[in-house]
Amino acid sequence: MMQVPVSEIFCSVQGEGPHVGVRQAFVRFVGCNLNCSYCDTNVETPAVCKFEKVPGTNIFQDIPNPLSVEDVNELLGSYENVHSISLTGGEPLLEADFIANLDVSRPLYLESNMTLPHMAKKIKDKVSYVSGDVKLIDEFEGEDFASHLDRTIECFRMLRNTKKRECFSKLVITKDTVADDVLGIVDAISGYVSCVVLQPVTQKHLAPDIDVMLELQKNLLDSIDTLIIPQTHKMWGCL
Repeated sequence: MMQVPVSEIFCSVQGEGPHVGVRQAFVRFVGCNLNCSYCDTNVETPAVCKFEKVPGTNIFQDIPNPLSVEDVNELLGSYENVHSISLTGGEPLLEADFIANLDVSRPLYLESNMTLPHMAKKIKDKVSYVSGDVKLIDEFEGEDFASHLDRTIECFRMLRNTKKRECFSKLVITKDTVADDVLGIVDAISGYVSCVVLQPVTQKHLAPDIDVMLELQKNLLDSIDTLIIPQTHKMWGCL
């Protein structure tokens, strides 16, 4: 029986990107292959999965980890009127084999750092929405940036926007983000995405100036639909 650790399963609204505000069920997987400077997500493996049975109550049931595919299917089935099921983390592509075996009634919405193309290949026909983060060189500590960039572009190519799958890119912008880096990566992936979302980092001490964001958007709009959308769920304190 295939089992993986899951941090949380809950129902809320999407707080980021072009589908902000839609009702979703969320599955938060554990672990990540990157170490981004602004990340506020605990990627340690918990002993239990926190399951919020009644949305918005902040009352959680502890379910022992790891969970089976059947467990996750059943828990997700308890939520009503959801637009889609967000697979988030951590990095959900680390659990691509598990995701490939999910059997749920709503579309899958993948939230990924887009650096594992060999895992993306396993679920490219399984997901209906792809929210692809682009991690720039100032945002993580790890391997050679050229290799990181190659894998990111290949992952977007693998999960590219089609008639059956929407793929968009999301870039977290900090005060240290270099505009030319953004323009370069967007140029490389623009043929694979429906739009670009510029997301100012939530932590105020890291946030970029407003005029910088607007100038970056103006320049990108010459080639691709570009939106500025902050983390709205942080604004009103929901999960």
